[in-house]
Amino acid sequence: MPPLVSIVTPSFNQAPYLEQTLRSVLEQDYPAIEYFVMDGGSTDGSVKIIQRYARRLAGWVSEPDRGQADAINKGFARAHGEIVAWLNSDDLYLPGAVRAAVEIFERHPQAGMVFGDVVSIDGEGNPIHVMTFGDWGLEELMQFRIISQPGVFVRRQVLEQAGLLDLSYHYLLDHHLWLRCAQVAPMVYLRQRLACARFHPLAKNVAQAARFGQEAYRLVEWMAQEPVLSERFRRLEKPIRAGAHRLNARYLLDAGLIRPAASAYTRSLLTHAPTALVEWRRILFAYARLLVNVEGLKRLYLRARRRRMRL
Repeated sequence: MPPLVSIVTPSFNQAPYLEQTLRSVLEQDYPAIEYFVMDGGSTDGSVKIIQRYARRLAGWVSEPDRGQADAINKGFARAHGEIVAWLNSDDLYLPGAVRAAVEIFERHPQAGMVFGDVVSIDGEGNPIHVMTFGDWGLEELMQFRIISQPGVFVRRQVLEQAGLLDLSYHYLLDHHLWLRCAQVAPMVYLRQRLACARFHPLAKNVAQAARFGQEAYRLVEWMAQEPVLSERFRRLEKPIRAGAHRLNARYLLDAGLIRPAASAYTRSLLTHAPTALVEWRRILFAYARLLVNVEGLKRLYLRARRRRMRL
C-alpha cells in the first residue's frame, strides 16, 4: 500500500483561483491522497466551487476561523496521512508533485521534510521566475534561506513532535514551523519543480510586504531563546541577523518600497556581508533605483530653482 498523503487547503474569498487549486490536487497521479478544504466563511462564491468537488474531498468546512494558521491546523487535526502538506487556495501543484515527494521520502526514511523548487506565477497564471533552492538544513533555515511553502511535504510524525502552526505568526508561520521540524529530523531537497506560488496584488507577500520583516526579527529573538538552537545561534548570530535584514529588504523591494529596502540591505551588508551578498543582484537593483530617484529629485530641484531665477 502506498503511504497516504493528507493535503489541506485553507481558503478565504479566493474564488478566482480556488477551482484551479482544487483541480491541481485532485488530478495528481498519486493514488492515495486525502484532501481537506478549510474555508473561513467565504462570501465570494467559493463555497459553491467547493460543493462541486465535495464528493472527491475527504472533508470540508466553511466557518469563521482565527486565520490561515488556524484553518490549516484544523485540517491537520483531521489528517490520517503518513505525509502531510498544505496548499493555499491561490497556489497550484504541478503534475506528479505528490508522487515525486513520496518517492523521496521512501528513498530517505530518515527525512522529516521534503522540499522542491517552485514556479512564481502572476494572477493570470503566467510564469514570472523559478525559485530554486539547495541542499539546505537547519542552519540554513536559521539564516533565513527561505523555502517556498507550496513545495514542502512533511512526515506527520515529525509534525506531531514539532507541534502545529503557531497562531501568533501570520506571515512567516511556515518558516517557524520548518525551523521546528528541522530540529526533529533532516530535510531533503528534491531538484524538481513541484508547485506554483501565485503573486497578485491581494497576496500577503505583496499587499503586506512590510510585515514579513517584522516577523523575521521576531524569529531571531525566538531562536536566541530556543534551548535546542541556542548554541547554534551564538555561533551564527551575525549571519542570522543579516539574514533577517536581507529577508526584510527582499519583501520591501518586491512591494516597490525602494528606500526602506535599500536601507535594510545596507544593514544586512554591515552585519554580515557574505549573507547579504546572496542577493547581490537585488542589492544592486535597489541601490540603482534609489540613485535614479535621487537624481530625479535633483533635476526637479534644479528646474524649480531656474524658474525662480527667471522671475
